[in-house]
Amino acid sequence: MDWNRRACARRGHETYAPDEPALRARLHATTPVGEAWRCLRCGDYVLGEVKGRGPAGDAPVVMRGRALRDVLILRFLSIERAARGVLILLAAYAVWRFSNSQDSVRRLFEDDLTAFRPVAEHFHYDLDHSPIVDSIRKTFDYKRSTLIWVAIGMVVYAVVEIVEAVGLWYLKRWAEYLTVVATAAFLPLEGYEMREHVSWFKVGTLVLNILAVVYIIVAKRLFGVRGGAEAFERERHSESLLEIDEAIHPGPPRQPWEEQVHTTKPPSARTT
Repeated sequence: MDWNRRACARRGHETYAPDEPALRARLHATTPVGEAWRCLRCGDYVLGEVKGRGPAGDAPVVMRGRALRDVLILRFLSIERAARGVLILLAAYAVWRFSNSQDSVRRLFEDDLTAFRPVAEHFHYDLDHSPIVDSIRKTFDYKRSTLIWVAIGMVVYAVVEIVEAVGLWYLKRWAEYLTVVATAAFLPLEGYEMREHVSWFKVGTLVLNILAVVYIIVAKRLFGVRGGAEAFERERHSESLLEIDEAIHPGPPRQPWEEQVHTTKPPSARTT
């Protein structure tokens, strides 16, 4: 997949006219149908007015190539964190409501269990020794203060997840650190739950969290890995088309008919 052209197709091209004459000449072309400027992301020449002007040092740092792929992965993790945070908030609300009406919920549960008993006996299911029923009955014995603290803890956890989601969506580096630390902190707990009861959902969640931690640390060079933040910024800036052009000094600018030019209406004739 050409991530550069995919991004340009969704967001539009990024063009910039630097003040430096030599660099400006390499990014500008004159065609029979008007001026064209080279896109800083995909490198194609685009007909129309340039989006920005100024010194080359003030040109926007446009993400290209692998950086665009990393954005897609981080946005996926952001959506997953946001969904998890909302579900935990709903669960916290349910626990809080349960703590305020524990006795009435217990009576309702026992009444429904009695009504369901003939059906269970028909299918030879022992409700009195069911692990699910025993687990539900144990929750009725919890103190109200314990349930409230559980609800508060769930709210705090949900807020952390939502903050992670917002930071990852806007590609903030602090959010990457927060995601790694918070996710890694809960990995031992998830592993302990696997010892108690194994399910495909728990296995998938554990694997996803491990992969997320490893990927973010390695790809984003966190905690000094692969050179740390300085190496990450150098790599990001080195992919800028302006800096590539300044570094390689390709010589005289190409003629407009030597480059691919994007236009809604192809010119009727080309001159040489």
